[in-house]
Amino acid sequence: MHDLVYHGGGGFIHSEVYNMPTWMRKFHILKINEYVKEKNEETEKAQKQANPNSNKSVQGPNINPSSTYNFKK
Repeated sequence: MHDLVYHGGGGFIHSEVYNMPTWMRKFHILKINEYVKEKNEETEKAQKQANPNSNKSVQGPNINPSSTYNFKK
């Protein structure tokens, strides 16, 4: 089985990339980078819409352990 080089669910086999002219490799790398950047931006946008309070820090429950447990000092 041939190893596929990544590009959005499809790709090239290793020998195709190895024998590909340098300018064409650079072109495909540029397009892959654009594709990945666009997908990351879409993912971040969807996460922000799904959870608008995601920038707030996570805090523990607001309880006082001494009132919850009967520890003797």
